[in-house]
Amino acid sequence: MSELTQSVFAVGEEWDGERLDKVLGELLRQSRSFAQRVIAEGGVLVNDKSAQKSALLFEGDVLRCAFAPPEALAAKPEALPLDIRYEDDDLLVVNKPQGMVVHPAPGHAAHTLVNALLWHCEGRLSGINGVLRPGIVHRIDKDTSGLLVVAKTDLAHTGLCAQLADHSFLREYRAVLHGGAPRPPQGSVNAPIGRSERDRKRMCVTPRNGKSAVTHYETLARSAAFSFVRLRLETGRTHQIRVHMAHLGHPVAGDPVYGPKPPARGLLGQCLHAGLLGFVHPRSGAFLRLEAELPPWFSAFLERAGLEEP
Repeated sequence: MSELTQSVFAVGEEWDGERLDKVLGELLRQSRSFAQRVIAEGGVLVNDKSAQKSALLFEGDVLRCAFAPPEALAAKPEALPLDIRYEDDDLLVVNKPQGMVVHPAPGHAAHTLVNALLWHCEGRLSGINGVLRPGIVHRIDKDTSGLLVVAKTDLAHTGLCAQLADHSFLREYRAVLHGGAPRPPQGSVNAPIGRSERDRKRMCVTPRNGKSAVTHYETLARSAAFSFVRLRLETGRTHQIRVHMAHLGHPVAGDPVYGPKPPARGLLGQCLHAGLLGFVHPRSGAFLRLEAELPPWFSAFLERAGLEEP
């Protein structure tokens, strides 16, 4: 049995009026569900008294908690196929298929992109993001296809992250949207994105806890029911394109979270493809621009939706 970790926290002004489970998850740097489990098991006292997960905290309250830390997992190499579009000693760019998870997580301990990368690179990946996400500089959702850059060295990882931070890293996507073309047909969405307080698995446009998020879009083709668009990320928030397009009133076709239900016929996930990456190589200083063609399932849906690929 794991030895219990014991911690004491004083509630600061920033947590005044917030729920116990939310605050505890943030303080422990764990998920809200993990915090709720610790509370349910009697491992948390508020001012030396037991409390429910929904209890509201106030500035000056003292939390005492004792819990068994979650087991540390390490990704294992797996001989899975990879579509590599560029590779050198510092980094590689891979074209991820729809349906593949990027890194191990609860419910997806194996068969991820990281498992395949560990096999292909024989473990030689940047260690900055730890044992579960070695080499992962940025990510795309399980059901989004397309290009990802992966760092083999810490030098590459640091340099690529710096470009993401200063918005010089070029990331373009293609998507099919519901409801015809957005209005105007070309423009930008500048709306902060944060986690939904009603459903922690969803993100939303919110000024309360949102972080700056900017997406640029351009309509390439349209039909009565759908539009085909090009999107460029200026920032990289979780689910950014999916949330911003739903906020416009034109959710991504096939999106099981932010789109209409049932999803568009014939789609197994959102019709979203990361088609272009552009960045400065952290060691050579050369600008690399890589493109990945639309996968067959995407092109097939364009045809069914009456949209022509320009």
